[in-house]
Order: sequence, then C-alpha cells, then structure tokens
Amino acid sequence: MASRPPPRFVVRQHDDVGHRRRWWWLGIAWLVSLLLIGLIVGTLTRRAMPAAIDLRQQRVLQGRIGDLEQQVANLQRAAQVNEVATRSLRGTLAQREEELSGLRADLGFYARLVGGDAQRQGLKLQEVKLQPITGSRGWNLTLSLTQNAKRGDETTGNATISVEGLRGDKAVTLAWPALSDATQKDGLPFRFMYFQQLHGTIVLPADFRPTRLRILIQPASGDPVDRTVAWGAALSGNITTAEGDHDAQP
Repeated sequence: MASRPPPRFVVRQHDDVGHRRRWWWLGIAWLVSLLLIGLIVGTLTRRAMPAAIDLRQQRVLQGRIGDLEQQVANLQRAAQVNEVATRSLRGTLAQREEELSGLRADLGFYARLVGGDAQRQGLKLQEVKLQPITGSRGWNLTLSLTQNAKRGDETTGNATISVEGLRGDKAVTLAWPALSDATQKDGLPFRFMYFQQLHGTIVLPADFRPTRLRILIQPASGDPVDRTVAWGAALSGNITTAEGDHDAQP
C-alpha cells in the first residue's frame, strides 16, 4: 500500500491567552525601557545643568574681571598722565622762578646803573657766578662790576680772588696766585664807565673743599671793594654780603 504524502496545511487551535501574554510582556518591556531612558536622561540633565551654570558664572566673572582690569589700566594711564603733567608743571614753575630771579637781578642792575634820583654811588660788585669745567678741578669765574651812571668817570683797577676752605681738618686760604694762570698773576684788570664783566678761571687742589670766596676789587683811585661770597651762593649766582664787607664810596 503506497504511503500518503504529508499534508500541506495543519489546523491548530488558536491560543488567545498566549497571544495576550506576549503582548503584555512586550508592553511591560516597553514601559521599563521608557523608565530607563527617563532615568538616564534625568541623570545626564542633572549633571549637565551645574556645568552649564558654572560656565555661565565663569563667563560673568571673566567679564567682570575684564572690566576691572580695564578700570585699573585707565587709572594707571590717568596716574601716568598726572605724573607727567605734574613734572612738567614743576619744571615750568622752576623755569619761571629762575626767569623772575634773573629779571629781578637785571632790574636791580639797571636801576643801579641808571641811578634815577638816587645819590651817586661808587664801584660795586653786582654779581658773582661760578661754573664748573667738566672733567677737571677748574671753575669759570664771572664778576659783574657797576658804578652809577651819574658818576661819569672811568674806573680802572684790578680784582683778585682768594678761596677759603678746608684741606683735611685745617682751614686754608688759597690766594689768587695759587689759583690763577701766570698771565693774570696781578688780578683781573677792569676799565669801564658804567659796567663791565670780568672773566677768569681758577683751579682748586683735589683735596681742597671750598667754602667761600673772598673778592677784593682795587680801583686805581678810591676805596677798594671787599666782599665775601659763600661758594654755594656763587654757584647759584646769588651773592650775599658778610658782616664787615663794604662797597667803594664815591
């Protein structure tokens, strides 16, 4: 007897309970996956939010620091400008003071020279100036001599200078021959009617500390002018008269 071929179709009973069970488990798995995704997203969000907040705070702080640095730079520039302006103002004031001092000296010089209604005056040492010669122990000396214009007579004579100071612990006076060139051993000659400037050069020993000048102006006729001038005053051009000093009388 020949064998029967296997059937092409098999009829089975539909299982509604198993089908629903599979869908139930799939639903549970889907919900669990949603919960896991929510937990992961929440965790990442909580971690990302402080970082974002910190980043914003850093940007705000950096902006404030930049503003403060700019303010400090502005204050530094303002201080520099004020310092430059102050130095310039001090220099200008010192220059104006020097100009005023020079004008006062010129005014006194010309007032004495013209005479005005004042009485006739004799020979006078109007100004003494010392200037150092760079790189040496030498000094350029300038003496300004005047007499009242009303006098109307020509004055001649010689001026000699001695320097008082210290050599070691001893007071020493250097006379004119020890200070000057041999060609001017008799002094600085002058010859004028109204005013004249005398120029000479003196050289001091290296171990000598000068304190003051002693200036003797001897006219050919009349009384001599004997003046003592502090060394510092001679450097600044402002002469002072010591007690006992006097000018020549007409």
